[in-house]
Amino acid sequence: MPGLDRRHGRLFEEVAELYDRVRPSYPDELFNDLAAMAGIGEGSSVLEVGCGTGQATAPLALLGCSVTAVEPGPAMATLARAKLAGLANVEVETSSFEEWDDRGRRFDGIVAASSWHWVDPTIGWARVHRLLRDGGSVSLLANVVVRRPGEVELYAATADLHERFSPANPSFGHPPLEEELRATKEGWGTIERIEDPGPLFERPTARFYPNLQWLDGNGAADLLGSISIYRSLDPEVRSGLLDAIVERVRTAMGDRVPRRYLSVLRVGRRAM
Repeated sequence: MPGLDRRHGRLFEEVAELYDRVRPSYPDELFNDLAAMAGIGEGSSVLEVGCGTGQATAPLALLGCSVTAVEPGPAMATLARAKLAGLANVEVETSSFEEWDDRGRRFDGIVAASSWHWVDPTIGWARVHRLLRDGGSVSLLANVVVRRPGEVELYAATADLHERFSPANPSFGHPPLEEELRATKEGWGTIERIEDPGPLFERPTARFYPNLQWLDGNGAADLLGSISIYRSLDPEVRSGLLDAIVERVRTAMGDRVPRRYLSVLRVGRRAM
């Protein structure tokens, strides 16, 4: 697996509205399980790390939690505030988690949705441990692209195009098989690029939820154009690659291609 450049986490600022429009949401069932597993609900105080445009924030607020959402990107945070303006129990603060001023606040639960891998692991886990009250839990959510044997998969169908426009790019590669991801239920999840916190947290409980998007050619290009590994390409390379993918999906795939995910929930209690 290629190393993660955490600077790429700021590239979503360039396409905040696109990101909000095309990224898959999380199933309602996941949030019901999160509340039960993490022991949060009406009146609980929750910190969300890297809220993006608020895709997980609203469901957390609708559980009755008081949510403080921290987002490093000003454009993403502005869009989140606009979307969440009708929820009185949500406050969005613009900062990286590493530099965020907690002002002495402590929380019953901490949640990170498709964002924890962008946090510096030398700071993140220890800080979460300090911010949680005794008995509190950390919940990590992610939508992980997976594949099934014999099923059409977007990257596989366009791998030659990726190689043509960005040869030997270590960031590209086939997504894991669904069964490979499900096999990580005993830990924090190396496929999601999550470092183990060691003794700071108890072993997590994992749940998996199938999630499927159907995309036409333009939709595929929009989705890929919102992902950091594509945002990091030279603009001309990215444009050429995405245009070629649009044409491939239209002409060779009937303008309809699936994008399969497992929505993953991992919940671990703070160790005393």
